[in-house]
Amino acid sequence: MNENIIIVDFGSQVTKLIARRVRDFGVFSQIIPFQKLTEKSFKNILVKGLIFSGGPSSVGNENAPKIKKFVYKLNIPILGVCYGLQLICRDFGGKVQLSKEREFGKTKIQILKNSPLLRNVYNNKNQYRVWMSHSDKVIKMPEGFEVLASSTNCSSVIIQSLKDKIFGVQFHPEVVHTQNGDKLLKNFIVDICGCKQSWSMNKFKNKMIESIKNKVGSERVLCALSGGVDSTVTAVLVHKAIKNQLQCVFVNTGLMRKNEVEIIKKLFIKNYNISLDVVDASKIFLNKLKGITDPEKKRKTIGKQFIKVFEKYSKKKKNIKFLAQGTLYPDIIESLSQVGDSKVTIKSHHNVGGLPKKIKFKLLEPLKELFKDEVRKLGKELAISKEFVSRHPFPGPGLGIRILGEISKKKIKILQEADYIYLNLIRKHGLYDKIWQAFCVLLPTKTVGVMGDGRSYEQVCVLRAVTSVDGMTAEAYKFSNSFLEICSNEIINKVKGINRVCYDLTSKPPGTIEFE
Repeated sequence: MNENIIIVDFGSQVTKLIARRVRDFGVFSQIIPFQKLTEKSFKNILVKGLIFSGGPSSVGNENAPKIKKFVYKLNIPILGVCYGLQLICRDFGGKVQLSKEREFGKTKIQILKNSPLLRNVYNNKNQYRVWMSHSDKVIKMPEGFEVLASSTNCSSVIIQSLKDKIFGVQFHPEVVHTQNGDKLLKNFIVDICGCKQSWSMNKFKNKMIESIKNKVGSERVLCALSGGVDSTVTAVLVHKAIKNQLQCVFVNTGLMRKNEVEIIKKLFIKNYNISLDVVDASKIFLNKLKGITDPEKKRKTIGKQFIKVFEKYSKKKKNIKFLAQGTLYPDIIESLSQVGDSKVTIKSHHNVGGLPKKIKFKLLEPLKELFKDEVRKLGKELAISKEFVSRHPFPGPGLGIRILGEISKKKIKILQEADYIYLNLIRKHGLYDKIWQAFCVLLPTKTVGVMGDGRSYEQVCVLRAVTSVDGMTAEAYKFSNSFLEICSNEIINKVKGINRVCYDLTSKPPGTIEFE
């Protein structure tokens, strides 16, 4: 029987990150929304620990998420994160109220006392940086609990009841911005819960192959291939499961990078014995996008058109019942959180929130529980070549969401040329593998310039490059000034239509990686 950590979701946008961190320790985890956690959830599985996620609610609200009382009687170690800490304090007789001094983002905390949770993580001599998130504060600790750390505006940053094996942190240990947060979580999972570190990506691969076989049966599957990491891993994984029942389709939307169609076709045919058809629908996509400037409408238009192309294609190929997509968890959580009470749409991804409400296919999304770096690991398990595994992410809507404002053939051509120069320079300087994602954006404004002793009035190109671990958070890559100058000169001198180049330093959050 597999050891299991149950993560009780109260609607946090980063709940899935906790599950991902647990998997990093070689321990299987599953997320269960708080309202679906029942005594049946614990049957036929070996639950070694519980983690209560954060959430947007205030525990004082009448309709705030609650936990059923039987959970506390299971004698299983519990770690409460943010909202989870406040909920534990309230349920055990403490008092929580709205605080005038809220803390969100990077905060320094002071360790007051050591604990099994903090072993080799923090000591009580120094301050540590954490990613805090709270508008409520505990004003009275429950009986039997003690405070292990505090901050300027929060007296109970870390708490524990050693007798009950219950712990709480008022920050997010799962995000990379929290210093040694992974070590804290590992102490809870491995030392306090006593989990053996036996789960692996190889086991996930084998389990998913069996799951695809059982779900698909004798039906045929159409896989939406873009040539990126996600769709390639999806195609190879599905092919492992059902062999010749799979048909891959690459749709040329007209919104691809320069020479992308030819490059992907050659790479895929060279590396894999999987049936692939290329459908040129560029005229249709550009026609449908004419006059559209709103980014959400762009995404939904592109998503709808993708489905129409696939449905038209499937009519020629009988018995295609499933559509396989390389949907990842960040796609889902940014389109609409699927667990807990979080219902905040950040942006619709073309393959999630951008899909029409009714489609003729059954969806097959074997990667929807994974983050990008985990997909790369899975790709290595599937022996996929580095040419695919190390490719930067490229959005399904393509350049359609990198041309701000209305899309036209002229703008696509301009952006393709600028993007081609930028990425080639990144590769030439040995920076490609150090960057999570790099691309150019064309702004819908023009600026005055001087070119050839004459006045120019052309568009602004923004360079974007970020580093990230999982795509949920990101920092701007720190290029040298000389490199940026080289990029600016090359683009302005060689791309007609651009007379100004800027570099975007915005992190995620508050921004997103893409502009639209």
